[in-house]
Amino acid sequence: MKKKILILGVASVQMDAINELKELGYETHAIAMAKDGPGADLADYFEEINILDENSIINYIKENKISAVYSIGSDLAIPVASSISEKLDLPLFVTEDTARFCNNKNLMRGKLGNDFFGNVKFQIVENIEDDIKINYPFILKPTDSQGQRGVFLINSFEDYVNNYNKAKEYSRSGLVILEQYISGPELSVNGYIVNGELVFLIPSDRQTWPEYTGLIHKHIVPSVNLAGDISDKMKLIIEKACSKLGINNGPVYTQMKLEQGIPYIIEITPRLDGCHMWKILTYYTGVNLIKLTFQHLLENDVSELNKQYDNYRDSYVLEFICQKPKTAASYTDFENEIRNALYSFNYYNPGDIIRPVNGRFEKIGYFINKV
Repeated sequence: MKKKILILGVASVQMDAINELKELGYETHAIAMAKDGPGADLADYFEEINILDENSIINYIKENKISAVYSIGSDLAIPVASSISEKLDLPLFVTEDTARFCNNKNLMRGKLGNDFFGNVKFQIVENIEDDIKINYPFILKPTDSQGQRGVFLINSFEDYVNNYNKAKEYSRSGLVILEQYISGPELSVNGYIVNGELVFLIPSDRQTWPEYTGLIHKHIVPSVNLAGDISDKMKLIIEKACSKLGINNGPVYTQMKLEQGIPYIIEITPRLDGCHMWKILTYYTGVNLIKLTFQHLLENDVSELNKQYDNYRDSYVLEFICQKPKTAASYTDFENEIRNALYSFNYYNPGDIIRPVNGRFEKIGYFINKV
C-alpha cells in the first residue's frame, strides 16, 4: 500500500514537492484555505483547511491514515508540521521549538546571541515611540513574516516613521525588528544535514531588485562573491548556528550578506528555500534536494547524495519575472528567454490579475538558463 503524504499549502513550491512525491510513488494529499495554487490540482486529494488549524489537520491525518506531513519553502507551515508530527509520532526533522525559533527573527537572533560570530546587531520594537538604539541605516521588518513582506531599508527617522506601520501590518505578533544593515553582496545558501553533519552546502549569489529592498530577482551558481577563506567562515557559521538552533537533520536554508570578509546571517531556517533553488542546484550539483528530503524523511535514505558531481563546471541563473500587484500578468518581454530556457514556469496565465503577496513587486514566473 502506498504511503500517504500530506503537504501543507498549494503554491508553486508545494507543487514541486507534490510532483516529486508522485514520481517517487507516494499518494499525495494537500490542504490550503482555498484552491488557489497549482498544487491543489496536482495532488491526488485536496481539502480546504487552513494550514494553521492544527486540530482540523490532525483530524484529516487520522481519517485518511496519513504517513507524514510536511511543507516546502514555508516558515508558517514548518512549525505546524513539526508540532503535529511530534503529537502523532510521525517522521520529522526538527522539533516544533526549533521551527518556531527560526520562524521568529527575534527568537532566532536571541538564541544565537549577540556574541555569535555572524549574527547582526538587532533591536526588537513593540511601539513606534520606543527609542532606536542601533545606528542608521538599518533594516526594518516584521519579526515573523515570510516572503520578504514588510521589509524596508531605513536611512533616517523620517523613513522609520513612514514605514513602521507598514512593517507591523505583516507581523502576527505585533513586533518588528531593527537589524544592522549589511551593505555587501547577498548569498542564498542551501545546505543539508545528516545526524548533525553538514554534508551538502552550496552558496549562490542572490541579486535583488535595487528599487525593492530584499525582493529577489536572480539566483546565480556558482557564487562569484566567495573567496576561499570567506567560504570556510560561512560553513563554520552555519554549522555552529544549526547546532545552537537544534537543526540536526534535513534541509537548511540560510540567507546571508557579506561585509568586510565576514558572512552575516540574515535568516536561517530548517527547510528548503521558497525560490525553486532545488531545480537549479540539480542542474549544477546532480543532487535533487526535494527527492533527498523526502527519501530521508520517509525512508531514512540519503543515497541521493551519491549523485553529487565530483566537479561543478557550468554556471546557471534562475531569474524571476516580476510585476506590480493588481495588474494583468504579461510575459511578452520574456518570450525569447522562456523559449530558450532549460526550464521555465509561469505562476499566472497571461491576463490574470496578480495577487498582492509582498505588496510591491510580485513573482509571476521564472526561468533557468545556463550562463
